[in-house]
Amino acid sequence: MNSQGGPRLVAVVPARKLSEELIHLQERMATGPVTLRQIIYVLRTRAYTLLLILLALPFITPIPAPGLSVPFGAAIAFISLRLTLGQRPWLPKKLQRKQLPAGFLGSVIRVATRVIRILEAFLRPRLPALTGSTLLLRAHAFVILIAAIELLLPLPIPFTNTLPAWAILLMAGGMLERDGVAVLLSYVVFVAGVVYFVVIGDATRQGIEALWRWMST
Repeated sequence: MNSQGGPRLVAVVPARKLSEELIHLQERMATGPVTLRQIIYVLRTRAYTLLLILLALPFITPIPAPGLSVPFGAAIAFISLRLTLGQRPWLPKKLQRKQLPAGFLGSVIRVATRVIRILEAFLRPRLPALTGSTLLLRAHAFVILIAAIELLLPLPIPFTNTLPAWAILLMAGGMLERDGVAVLLSYVVFVAGVVYFVVIGDATRQGIEALWRWMST
């Protein structure tokens, strides 16, 4: 209340757009090597959800990430596991100290700008029932966890990383912006990825068995 008994007006600062958050991060990190801990510090309040998006981006872009696919997938898995259990997001110190190569972050954000803009234009609060329940949010986080495990598998097969990465992007974006439509699309992409993985895995198994029979004759 103010001195005259009226309601006190509090200025509400709107959250930055996704592209603004990532541009801010890029500007702060410049071209030198950075750690995941530094990224979390710069992103602040929405750090872990934005980090899920950022770590999934390299898997849908042609940016080479030698030696980073395992720590990135592990970081996504750790964050989503904590969310699934209803706990505060957290990363082990070993992963927090993981250093990204100089210029890598800028390259990912620059190449993924179109994807970021599409997400930004698409995401908005819709179907609140799908993001307004703690139990549902934990179920959504579990989908991210399974997708992260798929990213960790070292399979040199096209789209085995792309589909899980898109599922993570859509789910994290939907949770961030309370967009139930994005959440539903994430489930569709996730199921498509699982089906693709199973079909490709079965075809690979049959091919290996056929090759083995041919070599044994």
